Amino acid sequence: MTAAGTIASIHRYPVKSMQGETLDEVFVGTNGVAGDRAWAVRNEKRGGIQGAKQIAGLMRCRARFLEEPAPDATVPIPEVTLSDGACFRADDETAASKLSADVRAEVTLWPLLPPEMQDHYRRLPPEDPEQDMGEALREMFGREPDEPIPDLARFPPDLFEYETPPGTYFDAFPLLLMSQASLDSMAASTPGSRFDVRRFRPNFLIDGAPGAGHPEFDWEGRHLEVGDAVLALEFRCPRCVMTTHAFDDLPKDPKVMRALVRETGGNLGIYARVETPGKISVGDAVVLR
Repeated sequence: MTAAGTIASIHRYPVKSMQGETLDEVFVGTNGVAGDRAWAVRNEKRGGIQGAKQIAGLMRCRARFLEEPAPDATVPIPEVTLSDGACFRADDETAASKLSADVRAEVTLWPLLPPEMQDHYRRLPPEDPEQDMGEALREMFGREPDEPIPDLARFPPDLFEYETPPGTYFDAFPLLLMSQASLDSMAASTPGSRFDVRRFRPNFLIDGAPGAGHPEFDWEGRHLEVGDAVLALEFRCPRCVMTTHAFDDLPKDPKVMRALVRETGGNLGIYARVETPGKISVGDAVVLR
């Protein structure tokens, strides 16, 4: 057993790709933080679930739950706040029209549907049928022509057919963890760019992780005990163009991705899944085994 720091902050994103909420404690189960990415946006012009990789304006919106989601229960309706401050419940009859006007795309809000409704989760073909797949991936991951695209071989094979694993709205795995040391290391490497935790959307930010640079990169394949839960750590998270978008007081900054490619091969944070469900609170010790 090795002490690996403490939980500095906990983040939940009720609507995929929107800003979320910071919490003092959460329950984590098979699908991660209760209520996390429980809703998403569907592109009604083309069909299919989409996020801020395709609709950048989603990151200027915010979502929160007015009542706390309970584990293994129906997720409550979130409240959405648009970039101009207007608020409404996701089930409001005007929700689609208001959100569409704000993000400048024809969209609707959808809760999670059962995994057997596979067409709901199916990945869309490129909007331009003549676009090269490599070019499409470079656009998605914010890479320049001379920069490598992420190795996708380690991702669940479902993701080549579906936008998200059916029955979920997370990108690949239920949880994303990140150390404060990683943010500090990136900030030191790139003066003038803001490596704010909001850009990288982890569920758990860990402070005091031993080691310099990016300590969580050395945790692949191991387990973390934190609070009542045990988390199985998968692999480094390849970052996408969302990390460069402007929202709130953060400016659009492509240099963020240039720095990530230069320093970490384009990765930041580590994916995880839940091996033993349980409650996790801010201040909980993180133990690596």
